[in-house]
Amino acid sequence: MSATRTFNVPGISCGHCKAAIEEEVGQLDDVAEVVVDIDLRTVTITGDAEDATIAATLEEIGYELAEDPA
Repeated sequence: MSATRTFNVPGISCGHCKAAIEEEVGQLDDVAEVVVDIDLRTVTITGDAEDATIAATLEEIGYELAEDPA
């Protein structure tokens, strides 16, 4: 069963950010869906990928998770 989690990513500011995050995180094993909300600056992920793997992928493309969970 897949979990759905939302992460705060303060660096999201435009459509390019949205496309880059959805493409890179969407390629991870065990990620079924990635939805980026530019206005809320959140990334909602459905799947069984580990949080650490998601965070590392975001960091590789220049985004950091907020300290506080969404």
